[in-house]
Amino acid sequence: MTDTRDFLERGESIVEKITGQPATAGEIADNFALFGLSKRVAALDCLDAELGGEIDSGSHSLRRHVRLQELRRRMTDLHHALRKVRR
Repeated sequence: MTDTRDFLERGESIVEKITGQPATAGEIADNFALFGLSKRVAALDCLDAELGGEIDSGSHSLRRHVRLQELRRRMTDLHHALRKVRR
C-alpha cells in the first residue's frame, strides 16, 4: 500500500497521533530540527519534488502550495542555521 499523502499531510498526521491535534507548519519545522543532516536533506528534497509538481487552479490547491512554500522556507532557514553550528 503506497502513501499518497503529501509531505505536509504526513507531518500533520504524525504529530496528531502523538499529541492528539494536527500540527502547524511551525511545529513541523520544530520537529525537523531534531532530524540528522541526511534526514533533513532528504526531507527538503521530498518537499522540493512536491513543490515542483502541478498546481491546480482551485483554492484548496493554491492554499496547500502556499503552506508548502512557507514550510519549505522555514525548514531551509532552520537547516542553514543548524549547518552554521555544525549540526
